[in-house]
Formats: sequence, structure tokens, C-alpha cells
Amino acid sequence: MAAVTTGNEEHAPLISNRFLTRLTIGVAMLAGLTVAISAGGRMLGERIALAGHTESTEPVDIVIGQDQIRLPANTIRFEEQRLTSRAEHVDLYLTWPEMNGYSNGERTRFNDATRPEGLIFLNLSQSTMSRDMSGRLEPIYSHLFDDRPEPGPAGLTLQRLKENSGYGDEVFFTGILPDGSDYAVRCMMPENESQSTSADCQRDIHIGRDLSVLYRFSSRLLPQWRAMEARVRDYLGRSFVENGRSVSTALKP
Repeated sequence: MAAVTTGNEEHAPLISNRFLTRLTIGVAMLAGLTVAISAGGRMLGERIALAGHTESTEPVDIVIGQDQIRLPANTIRFEEQRLTSRAEHVDLYLTWPEMNGYSNGERTRFNDATRPEGLIFLNLSQSTMSRDMSGRLEPIYSHLFDDRPEPGPAGLTLQRLKENSGYGDEVFFTGILPDGSDYAVRCMMPENESQSTSADCQRDIHIGRDLSVLYRFSSRLLPQWRAMEARVRDYLGRSFVENGRSVSTALKP
């Protein structure tokens, strides 16, 4: 824009070409920054919403001791464990009773602590004991019971422990599985059902060649103990890998 002269007086333009150019560049940069912030905020928001979960069902091969298992990524609880590798242990979470991993459609079940009966948690590691919980029932636990059994849910028997047993306020529930083998589970029973957590009860089993599976669940699920035992064994039995292929494996009782 040319300068304007009136008489002998020269007046500079109110807005120079240089200023307009800088203003245009600034507006463009601001617009780009806004888009970047918006996209970044959306990605961050999605990551925060996932809170460490993943919806990916990509298979992850994990070797623990003598066993190789193949699991969908969304069943593995912690992000750092979702790697094809050799590991000492892996932690899983599954919807109950569907036995599915995390999905956005079921996110409330994974994030709502007031509904612990919607999930079960599994820890897989190499066996360190020759007997699992059922195998320890007769030689170890039975000697700690106070000999005052009480009826429990769905055919289970509630076994309280002697004061000097070292198990504090924990109790055992025992029963017979469909194949005739013993069943035992340790529980810390809440004073009322509203105080139930996903870790009220825990049971460990042996599976595969040398794998120990500790699974935890809410005491609200005790009436479903038979179905839970069967589904945990079936789910993991289908996860074993031999020669690069998933196989069903014989399960140790």
C-alpha cells in the first residue's frame, strides 16, 4: 500500500503490507496449532479412557517355564506384559461368565469396583509346589480345620480354621468336582455383600506341563464354583501352543 500525501504532509498507511503478511502467517499458525491440540487432545482422551486397557485381540505368545500359551492382547491386564516373550508370570482379566477380554462396550465392567462379580482375575506362573490347592486339601488344610463344618453355597462345605492356623479370618470352602476330585478355595468373606471385592476368594490349579494358575473372584460367585472351574480350565486348555499351533492340552486334576 503506497504512502498518501496531502499537501506537504506525508501520511504512513494505518496497516502495512508487512503487518498483514505477519498477521496472516500468525492466524495460519494458530489454526494449525488448534488442530494439533484438538487431535492430540482426542488421542490423549482416548488413551486416558482406556486407562491401560486395550481392545486389540492380536495374539501374544508367552513362554512360562515349560509351557507356551497364546492369548489375545485384550485379556492381558498390564500393558508391559503384552509382549511375545518369555516371562515369569502373566496377569489376565476376563469377563464372567463370557470369558472375554476388554472391549469398549464392556468398559464399565472393567472399571466399576462396585460390580466385582463381572470379572475374574488369573495369574499364570511356573509351578513351585508339587500339589495345587485341591492336592493340599487332605495332607495340609484338613488338619487346620476346626472340625465344625457348616453348609455352604451350591453344595460346598464351609470350613473354619483353628485360631493358631495362621490364616487369620480366612475360611475354606470344600466340595467334590464332577470328576470326583476334591475342590478347595480360600476366602476372606465380607461382613455384607456390598463389601465384596474381586479378590474375596482365590484358588490355584495346575495345568499344562508345569503351569500354576491362581484365579481370584468375588464371593458373590461362589454358587457358580463348578462352572468357573470348568471354564477356567477349558479357556486355558485351548490357549496352549505346540509347534506354533494352538492345541487343547490334557489338564492336571
